[in-house]
Amino acid sequence: MLIFDVLFYSFIVVIIVQAFYYLGIFQKFAFSKALKTVPKNFPVSVIICAKNEAENLREFLPSILEQDYPNFEIVLTNDSSSDDTLEVMEEFKSSYDFIKIVDVKNVEAFWGNKKYALTLGIKAAKNKHLLFTDADCKPVSNQWISEMCSHFSDTKCIVIGYGAYQKIKGSILNKLIRYETLLTATQYLSYAQIGIPYMAVGRNLAYKSDTFYEARGFMSHIDLNSGDDDLFVNEIATSKNTAVCVSPESFTLSKPKTTFSSWILQKRRHVSTAQRYKTKHKIALGMFYISQVLFWALAILLLSIQYQWMIVAGLVGFRFLMAYTILGLSAKKLNEKDLLVLLPFLELFLIVVQFFIFIKNLIAKPHHWK
Repeated sequence: MLIFDVLFYSFIVVIIVQAFYYLGIFQKFAFSKALKTVPKNFPVSVIICAKNEAENLREFLPSILEQDYPNFEIVLTNDSSSDDTLEVMEEFKSSYDFIKIVDVKNVEAFWGNKKYALTLGIKAAKNKHLLFTDADCKPVSNQWISEMCSHFSDTKCIVIGYGAYQKIKGSILNKLIRYETLLTATQYLSYAQIGIPYMAVGRNLAYKSDTFYEARGFMSHIDLNSGDDDLFVNEIATSKNTAVCVSPESFTLSKPKTTFSSWILQKRRHVSTAQRYKTKHKIALGMFYISQVLFWALAILLLSIQYQWMIVAGLVGFRFLMAYTILGLSAKKLNEKDLLVLLPFLELFLIVVQFFIFIKNLIAKPHHWK
């Protein structure tokens, strides 16, 4: 029947599109080799914005304090916390004179907006090289500052790093969270390496203060709750001013969400910023997601009716070979190899979740960063 012919040839087009992404773009990171850099020793300001993070600061801040770097300060920004966050900051400051505290009070115009608090932290920093992470996040080594900052140069004023999530044994949700992080990282690191940087994660990101001020900070998207990392990078990053740092010692490790509802809310906030991406980035990301949806839908349909099933099965196998090869190499680089066993399940589950989030955000926008 004509309709089945159309579906079959549409499936072939989808496979070609998937091959373009996996073999044309994502392979750039998968097959890349770490660049050799020269260690730097210029002064650095590590900025951590915290809202109700007392326990996390007690647990994770020591890993920042123990960094093997000759000259750095830590700027702790308390964003109107209602717990003991400020007291914990002051406890650490009493023992370390290179800690600076910025206590942010609620301002009606910017209530619940992390970008306002983060801006005050940046203004308080005394050094022009800024390195960002979160209060519930720790570097995996004491070389984090050194590795990230070694990629700064006269032309490179933005350094994009990788932020992983802790592994929770036996948790499917944890594997889904980490798979989404792996896939997202494979995309934004690959695009950055082909000269089209479009986002970064705030738990492992560095840039110069001059770059921040020249872009007028977060003013172009101050009305959104999220986007202090991805929207800022989307706005100012170029092939010439952006570097990628993916050496294993440069990774950070964060606490993952432990309930599905809290993770969905977190992703809703993140996804809400995508509408402000540059058009070319939205098209590229949208086409990849659509091709994923069509791959699963058409593959299941054509195989269920056994239409040209041998060719369809061969194309399905080819597509999974690409995915396993590229994501497998990426997972090896990012220490996420245990996810590969569940790759088809995690991929399909994530597609459904992303569609749910898209619909949910159309109905109601997420509010406040904490």
